[in-house]
Amino acid sequence: MQYDFVIIGGGIVGVSTAWQLQSRYPKKKVLLLEKESALSQHQTGHNSGVIHAGVYYTPGSLKAQFCQQGADATMDFCKANDIPFEQCGKLLVATDREEYHRMLALAERSQANGIEHELLDSKELLRREPQISGVAAIHVAKTGIVNYRQVTEAMAQQFVKAGGDLRLGHEVTGLDEHDDHIRVDINSNAGRLSINTSYLIACAGLAADRITRLMELPIDFRIIPFRGEYYRLSSRCNNVVKHLIYPIPDPELPFLGVHLTRMIDGSITIGPNAVLGFKREGYEQYNFDLRDSWETASFPGFWKLAKQHWRSAREEFKNSWQPIRYLKLAQKYCPQLELSDLEEYPAGIRAQAVMADGSLVHDFLFAESPRSLHVCNAPSPAATSAIPIGKYICELVSKSG
Repeated sequence: MQYDFVIIGGGIVGVSTAWQLQSRYPKKKVLLLEKESALSQHQTGHNSGVIHAGVYYTPGSLKAQFCQQGADATMDFCKANDIPFEQCGKLLVATDREEYHRMLALAERSQANGIEHELLDSKELLRREPQISGVAAIHVAKTGIVNYRQVTEAMAQQFVKAGGDLRLGHEVTGLDEHDDHIRVDINSNAGRLSINTSYLIACAGLAADRITRLMELPIDFRIIPFRGEYYRLSSRCNNVVKHLIYPIPDPELPFLGVHLTRMIDGSITIGPNAVLGFKREGYEQYNFDLRDSWETASFPGFWKLAKQHWRSAREEFKNSWQPIRYLKLAQKYCPQLELSDLEEYPAGIRAQAVMADGSLVHDFLFAESPRSLHVCNAPSPAATSAIPIGKYICELVSKSG
């Protein structure tokens, strides 16, 4: 069977790309492949549900550009498709003098990114959020919340309605590029099959490096899984905050830190941390996969990363095993929370691309062959940015001819 385009990956980035590609080329045959029995089973379905404004990101980076465009596009898409969302706003809270100075630098970055924001002193912070303690805060009104699984499902419906072919339970096991096509080998519930495509786009998330290696492309990165563990606050805490409450990040640490997130269902989560994962799709409390762990341990870049950040990694593991330590990270700005307020909540897995020199890839990373494009790293906020990312990929495909 011959297709014009095949997209690998049923997360929000892959579905957004497939939908926009089919809309742009209505006469082309577009196929979307997902190995799971449903869409959004990994990063898309295990994130915080935040529609980000783009405060943290380097001005001029793809990350910053896509996030700002994506926030508006996501909210417009939700309105057009009757998907519940709420523009509740975000407070980035400084709790001491050191964080206050970092907060001012963050406000300058927001200004450089063209993001509307407001600086609040301690009195105004207390007035707006009586349960939150801090010396100052940045208020970003544009931030919102949504269920990204619903967004992805709506995009998939648009894709199929436009003539696209969506196949669940189809895992790509082999790729072979020729001068005029790529052969895609697939393992499905119905058995093994092979199809041909004129062009391939891979949005494989946690398997991004493996799919790229199937094409025998030279790459110098590896996907290292990091578990983001959450708790849900007890229902008595559902009204403890009106906004999303975020910390002021420490530039010396690789990840953001624990925050309070209002969810679209009315609950509040606390998290995530960032703990090295021993299984790429390990969402349970105890997870181990020999292949996944070996690929991490055998990659020199992992050990270089570990050498740089072993202290913070040690603290993350301690916080993971001792909920009281985890709680104290949130009590820093929400002191009335108690250990009994922490309830179990599903973890997420971050597909973090790490380079051979041990550096974390913080922006988008792509790899190409004459007939394929691979999204090797789609960092947070990829869900917020999914629509402009899909548009960008379509434009890259168009330029490739």
